[in-house]
Amino acid sequence: MRLLITPIALLALAGCSAEDPTGQSFFREAGSNVDGGYFGNATMNNTQIMSGEKSYVHSLANRFAQEVPSAINFAFDSAQLDAGARDTLRQQAQWIRQFPEVRFRVYGHADKPGPATYNKRLGMRRAQAVVAYLTSQGISRSRLEAVASFGETRPIIATESRDRRNRRAVTEVTGFVRSHPTVMDGKYAQVVYRDYVESARAPTGLTGSSSSNRQTSE
Repeated sequence: MRLLITPIALLALAGCSAEDPTGQSFFREAGSNVDGGYFGNATMNNTQIMSGEKSYVHSLANRFAQEVPSAINFAFDSAQLDAGARDTLRQQAQWIRQFPEVRFRVYGHADKPGPATYNKRLGMRRAQAVVAYLTSQGISRSRLEAVASFGETRPIIATESRDRRNRRAVTEVTGFVRSHPTVMDGKYAQVVYRDYVESARAPTGLTGSSSSNRQTSE
């Protein structure tokens, strides 16, 4: 019996390591990784693929990035939100409220100057500032995760100098809230995707014009 169990266990471990040998799928950004196993094990991942849920999440992630600014920027050595950042986050919150079962992540970044360990902490403070503000706008904290700081490791502009474009926090769609009973069988994802397709037929935006047009046609 011992000889049978060991090869099976080794095969299971080999499958996991082949899929993500370094565990870095969790830290990809801006649509490159949607819900990389965070919400469940391999069985749940297969269920998502079979139900088509992953394609719906990708579509919503693209829509979010197209309809609202997904990133805000910060002053040097600061995690304070300026007026422009708060305006962007209000737009994000308004968009998020349209989809009450969609989940989001926030990634914090820093520019190059300063020790790497300090910049890592600074990136996390920036992500947490975004989550706190979105929560103040009525978004449930359970849907928002300040899960990662890339520190200085993912610059938009490759430079050793200060650059505001690198001092940022990025919000992205990552999946669906698992507690909702209809999410598990993909029905809610289909409803969300259908709303996405319908709204794409008219100019999209945050003014509510597309939803009023749908109500008129109904």
